[in-house]
Amino acid sequence: MEGGLVTLGETMALLSSDQVGRLRHASVLRLGVAGAESNVAIGVRRLGVPAAWTGRVGDDELGQLILRELRAERVDVAAAKVDPGAPTGLMLKELRTAELARVVYYRRGSAGSRLAPGDLDEATVTGAGVLHLTGITPALSASARAAVHAAAELRDLTAAADVVFAGDDEAALVVDERDPAGMAGALARLGPRHAVVKRGADGAVAVVDGAVHAVPSVAVRAVDSVGAGDAFVAGYLAELLAGSGPVECLATAAACGAFAVTAPGDWEGFPTRDELELLRRGGTVIR
Repeated sequence: MEGGLVTLGETMALLSSDQVGRLRHASVLRLGVAGAESNVAIGVRRLGVPAAWTGRVGDDELGQLILRELRAERVDVAAAKVDPGAPTGLMLKELRTAELARVVYYRRGSAGSRLAPGDLDEATVTGAGVLHLTGITPALSASARAAVHAAAELRDLTAAADVVFAGDDEAALVVDERDPAGMAGALARLGPRHAVVKRGADGAVAVVDGAVHAVPSVAVRAVDSVGAGDAFVAGYLAELLAGSGPVECLATAAACGAFAVTAPGDWEGFPTRDELELLRRGGTVIR
C-alpha cells in the first residue's frame, strides 16, 4: 500500500428501491453497500491507484457482504475488523420523487461506530500517499473520533490537512465568503495546499498554492445523485497521487462525479480510467 490512499470509517449495508415513492410501498429492495470513505477507496482503485480501507463490520451476513464487495473492487481490507459484539450498520434509501432521494441511517451502536485507535495499522497509515478522512467518522462515537485523531497524528496532519473538500453549503459554515472562489481561497488560508469547493451541477472551484482553478460539471442524465461527491473526491485524489496538476485533477473529478449519477447506487457507476473519455464521445453504442 506504499504511496496509495488509506481511509477509515464506517461502511454500511444499503437497502434501496429503484421505485419512485415511499419505501413502504416498494415491492423489491436492492441490497448493496455504502459509505463515504469506502466509496472514495473504490473510486480511487478503479482509476488504477492502490487503496486501503480500515473499519469494523459485524460478524453477520451484512458484514461479510461489505468485505466481499470491497475485496471484489480490489480495495485492501487487511486492516478491517470483524466485531462479534455489534451489528453491521444499515442505510435505507428511497426515491421520494424522481429528483429527490431520502436516506435514513441505523448506525447507533453499530460495529462501525466502535472503530478505535487500536484498530489502526501504523505501517499502513504512515505509508499512505494520501490519508483520506471525513467529518463523518468522528461524529459516530468517542472512540471513532479518537481513531481519526490518532490517524491524523500518525501522518503529522494535526495542524492542517493538505487537501480539503467542501460543498458550498459546508464551506459557508466555516468561512464568511459566499462566492465559490472566495470560499476556496478562505479555506486555503486556513492551511491546506488544495482547497476544493464542490458545487454539484455548477462544477467546482479549487485554490491550489494560491492559484484559482475552476471546472464546469459534465452534462449527463442523472439517475441517482448519491455518491457523486465521493466519486469527485476519488477522481481528484487519484490524479493527485498520480502526480497530475490541479487542472487534470479537477477534470477527472468532474468526469467521475458525472459517471456516478448516471447509475443507481452509491458507487456502482464509478468509472475505470479507460472509461473517462466515454462522456466526450458521440453516439450511444460502443463497438
